[in-house]
Amino acid sequence: MAITEEKLNVLLIEHDAAFARYVGEMLGQARELSADLFPVEDLQQGLAALAADHFDVVMMDMSLPDGAGLANVGLVRADAPQLPVIVAGDSADENVALEAVHAGAHDYLVKSQLTPGWLERSLQYAIERHRMDRALLEAEQKYHSVFDHLMEGIFRTTPDGHYLMANAALARIYGYAAPEELIASLTDISRKLYVEEERRDEFIGLMQEHDTLTGFESQVYRKDGTTIWISENCRAVRDAKGRLLYYEGTVVDTTKQREAEAKLRHSEALYHSLVETLPQNVFRKNLMLRFTFCNQKFCETLGRPLEEIVGKTDFDFFPRELAEKYQSDDRRVLETGQPYETVEEHRPPGGGTIYVQVVKTPLRESDGRILGLQAIFWDITRQRMAEEEIRKANAALAQSQRELQAKNLQMEDDLKMAREIQLTMLPQQYPAFPRSGPGSESALQFTHRYLPTGSVGGDFFTISALSETQAGVFLCDVAGHGVRSGLVTAMIRAVVEEIKPLATNPGEFLTKLNCDLCSILKHADSPLLTTAFYLVADWKTGVMRYANAGHPKPLHVRRTAGQVIPLANASGKSQPALGLLEGTTYRSSEILFSPGDLVMLYTDGLVEGQNLKGELYSTQMLLGAIQRRLQLPAPRLFDDLLQEVLAFTEDAAFADDVCLVGMDVAGPK
Repeated sequence: MAITEEKLNVLLIEHDAAFARYVGEMLGQARELSADLFPVEDLQQGLAALAADHFDVVMMDMSLPDGAGLANVGLVRADAPQLPVIVAGDSADENVALEAVHAGAHDYLVKSQLTPGWLERSLQYAIERHRMDRALLEAEQKYHSVFDHLMEGIFRTTPDGHYLMANAALARIYGYAAPEELIASLTDISRKLYVEEERRDEFIGLMQEHDTLTGFESQVYRKDGTTIWISENCRAVRDAKGRLLYYEGTVVDTTKQREAEAKLRHSEALYHSLVETLPQNVFRKNLMLRFTFCNQKFCETLGRPLEEIVGKTDFDFFPRELAEKYQSDDRRVLETGQPYETVEEHRPPGGGTIYVQVVKTPLRESDGRILGLQAIFWDITRQRMAEEEIRKANAALAQSQRELQAKNLQMEDDLKMAREIQLTMLPQQYPAFPRSGPGSESALQFTHRYLPTGSVGGDFFTISALSETQAGVFLCDVAGHGVRSGLVTAMIRAVVEEIKPLATNPGEFLTKLNCDLCSILKHADSPLLTTAFYLVADWKTGVMRYANAGHPKPLHVRRTAGQVIPLANASGKSQPALGLLEGTTYRSSEILFSPGDLVMLYTDGLVEGQNLKGELYSTQMLLGAIQRRLQLPAPRLFDDLLQEVLAFTEDAAFADDVCLVGMDVAGPK
């Protein structure tokens, strides 16, 4: 199985174009991985490519014209520490290969011996080794984090009494703000630290004799001159030839704490667990499928010491069916010579079932003969459990979505019915004046346009014949354009029907409507703003009386005079919207109208359109648009106005409900 199912991006830094083509051909023959090759000719181009693009592995020639041999590896690793590096060269000398690895390469390939299979394995091994290196680096970083937060002081000193390294705890014990200050100040440990100067000589003598010491207690000075007792544990660090390099150890302030040895053991155990072991389980087997090596993590997994594992087989530790499965996978690796990756069910002795990610690779002699296999695995039980929980959650979510979709469909049907019902509440035909005459010859001609933005709207109007000569026109706008607004318009319609006896007096009509609406809505959590305009026009006398409850001023279009005049209240003051103040008294105003005049009522959705610059379609723009179309009949005028507003907003729909109601005065026939 390939080391990754995704296509690898391989950066090749190679000045030999023929060899670069050969590498590309070999990658094209790869069986277990898919890769794209990105060749560049020199080191500078390679470093530039690393900075600009994403790669999974770098393969480079050891003898680049603009490079410095194996020092090139360090340059590449400095720019891309997260990538494995493979070096290719002409020399088959093992010492050269070893030097390449010491320089930071993950593998060394001899160009003349390179085959497609060898290249493929090298890429896989390099990537896997790099992953293991990164895991070890993370462990070391965790160690250093612990190192800086330990309670014990940690030091490294030269034999002549200079500090090479100290941690924050040691600085704190000695009264310094930081390790750097301690190292700079304590340049002579014998005279500046120990109260008894000969204690340093005793320390050196014991270290020369034993190379280690424990529980070495002394009285020392702190930075401020006060003294404390410390207990030191130390060891001598030597090179391969036995020459002394430095002393390193720990310090505990025994003035307040006497448990230095226990804490030191804890510190050493933590050090070994973080630095000397990997977090993954690793083992090797020979051709007989017997264990030849395993790391400490694997020993812990089996609950056995190393000596009880080496030489045994899977059948000594696992149930028969699992042991057979494990060995079947092992034989596959040995027989095919190819790595194998899988997820296995694992049952450690004395434990429950866990799931592990396993990667098994063949071990080979220098001549390519397989001598066994190596495997690495790690616990992914939590991941598996999380994936299962996610699967269940997704299934539950899908079911909820289906149920919600069904409810939405039902709601859409309900809203569709509500819209149809609301439309039936609007006038289906206009009254004629006089009533006995045909509508086409009526003295008052009516037109409307109703454009709700939602399934149900908040605008409502009605046109009534109050007598043979009088018409009542009512228009209201409930804030919003949803179900709530639609319900309020339905209530207003019912109230309007109830108070028809007051319909000939606009002021009394709106006063009564406001009173009833306040009584209905006073228990609501929040009031809904409702504006309204009501007029009574007598075509015979040419008198129109009206009252306004916070509504946009209707427009009196006097065609013969060429004027468009907003209908203001006689008092010059506006009056509040309906449903807000229960004791409001609305006053009627009065004007005269003539044949040829048009009275246009509208809701504020017409003048709330906004273009991409944030500019509103204003009332002044509306007046200008009507002035330019003064002589058009009301139906044509209304359609042109709606198209102009939509063109201004550069949209295909209004943001709020729009209702236009027009009353054309034709005069007596």
